Formats: sequence, structure tokens, C-alpha cells
Amino acid sequence: MSGTLYIVSTPIGNLGDITLRALDVLRAADFIAAEDTRVAHRLLSHFDIHKPLVSYYEHNKLARGDEILARIQSGESCALTTDAGTPAISDPGALLVSQCREAGIPVQTVPGACAAVAAFSLCGNIGARFTFEGFLSMNKVSRREHLASLVHETRPMIFYEAPHKLRATLDDFVRTFGEDRVVYFARELTKLHEECVARTLGEAAAFYREHEPRGEYVLIVTGADGTPAAPAVDALALARRYAAEGASPSDAARRAARETNMPRSPIYRALLADAADPEP
Repeated sequence: MSGTLYIVSTPIGNLGDITLRALDVLRAADFIAAEDTRVAHRLLSHFDIHKPLVSYYEHNKLARGDEILARIQSGESCALTTDAGTPAISDPGALLVSQCREAGIPVQTVPGACAAVAAFSLCGNIGARFTFEGFLSMNKVSRREHLASLVHETRPMIFYEAPHKLRATLDDFVRTFGEDRVVYFARELTKLHEECVARTLGEAAAFYREHEPRGEYVLIVTGADGTPAAPAVDALALARRYAAEGASPSDAARRAARETNMPRSPIYRALLADAADPEP
């Protein structure tokens, strides 16, 4: 008879935020699969819990997932944890959950802290809906393609970001969304230096060029106003000049977007519309 996989949420900073049920499940589990066993060991030691730990993270999830699955199928129960917050949210644990479901193994959730929801609650009245985008790719092309797909998104967009990538991400935000969108920075949530501040993207990029990013960030970018974005007049005029000089619409839009920090897509569409309906 198979055991059970428990998805156990853990605090994102303040250890007092752990739930009584989470403690009960951690004490009862046969073993604990943790993203970082050192982080898990500190948490367990604080609550005087002593259980076998196995590492389960992005780079070993395929092989280790099979091992964990076999142990659960043999009758053991496993508590899955991540470094902080809810497992399987921007986390390799999603694959283990999927494997267990496909194998018919019971999966139960032990809800608790989630950084995205905690940050959203701090922002105030920015609507009841949002879209969760998680971590952006480290690959520049993939990251910018991801952001380009969100240009017309009207809901607030929640991103996770590490401090060493924050400046590049803000530059890409400005390039994609423009300087005037508001971004909420939720940093070090539930910890001693918790902070939630709002700035325009332009102000944020300038601020972090002068200040070293510290701590883990949840970034909430306000959505578009619901109307299709038109390219800035100077960007479109520049692209039209390049096109008149012989550049292809694609090249002209790319050059103008790069030089004006504007999204390429609306400029490119405007150039295609020019070609389809030239002035008499």
C-alpha cells in the first residue's frame, strides 16, 4: 500500500508563521524532501523535529523524484518542503506532485505562507485579480519574449526576483512597459527589514543603479490601462526614418525600440500598417 505526499508550506521569514498542522505533518512523516536540506534542518531543529532529509531541487529532480516516488509507493509518507513558502509554486516540487498524481499516490496540501499572496496583500487597492509570472528566464532572449507577451496584460503581474538579477530585470521592464508603470517592491517579507514601496519603473531603475539590491524581491507591476499601447511618437518617427532609408520593418522597429527604450512590437505593427496602407 502506498503512502502519501504532503505539500507542506513553511514560513517565508518569521518562523512563528508556521502552522500547527504543518508541525504535526513534519513530525509524522517518514522522511522530508527539501529543496535545501540545510535550510530545512534549521527549521526542523528550531521546532525539535528530527527526521531523515533528502535533497530535491531543480538539478536533481528527475533522478531524485524517481527515488522519492519509489519510497512512497512502498508505504512511506513524504513531506515536501521548499526553501520558503509553498512548494510547487515556481518550484521543482510541481514535477513530483505530477508524478505522484500520475502514479495514483494521494497528495495532500498543508497550506501556509506564499510570498506572492503576502506581497499582493500589502499593495492595497490594485484589484482582486492578478497574474503570477514567477521567475523570469536567465536567458535574455527568453526573458524579453516573456515580457513582450505581457505588454497588453491589464491585471497586475507578480514576479519573483533575486537581488543579483534585479537591475537587468528592471531595465527590461522599462524597455517593455515604459517608464511610467508603477511597480511595488515587496522585500524581505516577514523579516526584520520588511519593506513594501511603490515607484514608477523609471524611478526604480534609476534608484537601483545607485543602490545595491539586497534580499529576495517580489515585484508587482501594474497592468496596462486596457487600451492597445501605441508606440511613442518619437520611437515611431525614428523607425519610419530608418525604414525610409531602406531598413526592413523588423530591423527599423528593433533599432528604434533599442534607442528609445520602447517595446518593439507596437512599433513593428505600426510599420506593417504603413506598408499595407501607404499614404497617397
